[in-house]
Amino acid sequence: MNDTVQKYRDYVITSFTKGLQPVVVESASGATLRDVSGKEYVDCFSGISVVNTGHCNPHVVAAARAQLEKLIHCASYIYYSSPVAELAAKLAAIAPGRLQKTFFANSGAEAVEGALKLARLYTGKHEFIALQASFHGRTWGALSVTGNAGRKRRGGPYAPGVTFAPVPDPYRSSDGRDVEQCCARWVEALEEAIRFSTSNDVAAFIAEPVLGEGGIIVPPASYFKAVKEVLDRYNILFIADEVQTGFGRTGKMFAIDHYGVEPDILITAKGIAGGFPLGAFTTRAEIADAFQPGDHLSTFGGNPVCCAAALANIEFIEKENLCQQALQKGDFLMARFASWQERFPLIGDVRGKGLMIGLELVRDAARTPAAAEAERIRSSCLEKGVLVGVGGVYGNVVRIQPPLVINQAQMDYALRALEDSFRELPA
Repeated sequence: MNDTVQKYRDYVITSFTKGLQPVVVESASGATLRDVSGKEYVDCFSGISVVNTGHCNPHVVAAARAQLEKLIHCASYIYYSSPVAELAAKLAAIAPGRLQKTFFANSGAEAVEGALKLARLYTGKHEFIALQASFHGRTWGALSVTGNAGRKRRGGPYAPGVTFAPVPDPYRSSDGRDVEQCCARWVEALEEAIRFSTSNDVAAFIAEPVLGEGGIIVPPASYFKAVKEVLDRYNILFIADEVQTGFGRTGKMFAIDHYGVEPDILITAKGIAGGFPLGAFTTRAEIADAFQPGDHLSTFGGNPVCCAAALANIEFIEKENLCQQALQKGDFLMARFASWQERFPLIGDVRGKGLMIGLELVRDAARTPAAAEAERIRSSCLEKGVLVGVGGVYGNVVRIQPPLVINQAQMDYALRALEDSFRELPA
């Protein structure tokens, strides 16, 4: 047995997982990952949608290395730090609309917690609305606004004052109706939740523009604009959780840009720094200034090395036009996956935006979730040298989220492995 595997078993807490994938990672570059035996894998999961610009992107590595040689830590909320200032200015330039000021944290969950706190302080209100099937992190507050019991079991009770609205899932909620009719009903249900299930004290509505852990659920094009109109009527803030969707993943710098809506607070992490741990939330100046001395802080938030890496990461996304690349590559993959549906009835739905794609697997016309089959697809792909994810509320969605720099040869290889894996499943 590999020494690393044994040390994991002896010293690393992993009992919260179903089991690690049997790969001991040695190195990685671009969309290629290598194990200790030298076997290479085409990475179609990006470390849970993190390395959008590729593993060990040379531009990002060079920026981090240069910063490492100058300053690693300075407590960026006690002293001034140039990388923090430059990154905050860059985020203000690329964020939707009037979003201008950023707080830096260490992770997506931390950023969610901070955004929730800020919303309450600014509005003077205390409740939240979230979506069913959503996921916002594993800390207590983030789980409180997560609409998935599978992620919350044994951790409750959670924060009071959270109401959940129906998930805008065209595949599982349409019941044969027109999607726009469904969209109108989902928005109506949201307003009903505000009117009847809250105490009229709602600070914010939090949602992922594309629900990642929920199963790559893509709300209809009109959904968020209609939702924002409802929120504005009730003076409720809109928090867009772009932890998984940000930085080119869906073919736009931020997924909410597809919907033509300006959120009040934008949460980012994962793809922000090319693999370095960093989270953030960005908002309008008047909302940001609701924080008063002592209200919030982070010892490691705004780490100079992570911020330098993030700035280089964003520069690379813009220079290489990775948003457009994600759209084109995503369209290519989606077309291929859609063509498989007649041959493989197991594939109930193909959906996504850019290089954030989900294949929902079902066993029959009743759309019974095929979770075991999804796991078999993942295992088969791994044997063939391709890494994919599995997620969704029912654990039946194969997730395709490669680095945006994946090339045609790598996509072709991954497609062959996936197609063979579907073909080899028992009838």
